Amino acid sequence: MGADLRNAAAMTAATARLSGFAALRAGDPGGSGGGFRLGGWLAVPAGFLASSIPFSYLMAKRVSGVDLRQVGSGTVSGTGLFEVAGFAPLAIAGVCEVAKGAVGPLLARRAGAPVAAAAAAAAVAGHNWSPWLRGAGGRGLSPAIGALLVGAPVGAAVLLTGMAGGRLAGETAIGTVVADAALVPVSARVHGPEAGRFAAAVLAPMIAKRLAGNRRPTDRRPTTYLWRALLDRDTRARHRTVGVGS
Repeated sequence: MGADLRNAAAMTAATARLSGFAALRAGDPGGSGGGFRLGGWLAVPAGFLASSIPFSYLMAKRVSGVDLRQVGSGTVSGTGLFEVAGFAPLAIAGVCEVAKGAVGPLLARRAGAPVAAAAAAAAVAGHNWSPWLRGAGGRGLSPAIGALLVGAPVGAAVLLTGMAGGRLAGETAIGTVVADAALVPVSARVHGPEAGRFAAAVLAPMIAKRLAGNRRPTDRRPTTYLWRALLDRDTRARHRTVGVGS
């Protein structure tokens, strides 16, 4: 556990250094020659690094001594954290998981829409494939909400509504699929085309991780990936569920 805390401190320090430099450079109105702003693009790796910090994993290890990669489907998520540690740790880690998704897009705001979209995609990818967990991670919902609060706020509401509706209906994955389908068109309609592209950048790594999972399926038939896409598990039956994660 001590090693995990030391790793967490190292992650945070590295992220703070890169984020601070990215913020400084993004605020430079063109650097020495104007035009292409290399400093602004530092928001992309900064966003990835910030979101790669696995707060749910660290909280589960700290409170319960449990490695979420060894629980259920291996998804490092708020769902798994709640199962092993309860609501209070989930609430604390959840705030951090959402906030970290906003780091990259916030740093990139002055660098232009393409950089902000790339930083948002990197934020979700960093959570989904954390280098600190050897490529394991969650499904990207929490950092996606954080990123969308910066670049397409209505998109965050769409994801939250889909999650809540799916949970009330007893199938959170279906609610998430519906929200994913609505995310880009609703964001574009409410905030404009740039917000639609921003939302698409957020959505892409979420869909990729949903299909890829944290483990290769034992049955690689096309229907397995269909169930992953629709139900976030490898079969139609619930007893082999791959739980929806944050």
